[in-house]
Amino acid sequence: MLKQIFTWWSGNTVGAAFDIKRRSAFVGTDEYGNRYFEEKKPSIEGRRRRYVMYNGLAEPSKVPADWHGWLHHTLDAPPTKMPLERREWETDHMPNMTGTPYAVKPKGSLSNQRERQRSDSDYEAWTPDA
Repeated sequence: MLKQIFTWWSGNTVGAAFDIKRRSAFVGTDEYGNRYFEEKKPSIEGRRRRYVMYNGLAEPSKVPADWHGWLHHTLDAPPTKMPLERREWETDHMPNMTGTPYAVKPKGSLSNQRERQRSDSDYEAWTPDA
């Protein structure tokens, strides 16, 4: 139980979580465990603010496309009421892998352990005649 509470609070400050719970209504949860909320009353501009409370560390790349569209008012209805229809060319959402063992390490990258292939146009440093 304590681990579950810590995981839920670790991505949010206590004050922000309290304020969001007090002023907003729960809308839904995504496959990563992130929870989404919408304000009960519209703000001065006439829009209701929308919030995400991350499961664990706050990592914006863990927000799937359908929820991202809802958060930014691109979509009116949340994915729980009107899910996005996938096209055949769309791939599954993948969070940012930078800094993890799954990060892309292209040929010639400093983090790639293999030696870089030599090229005809490699730079040769000038050395003065002694």
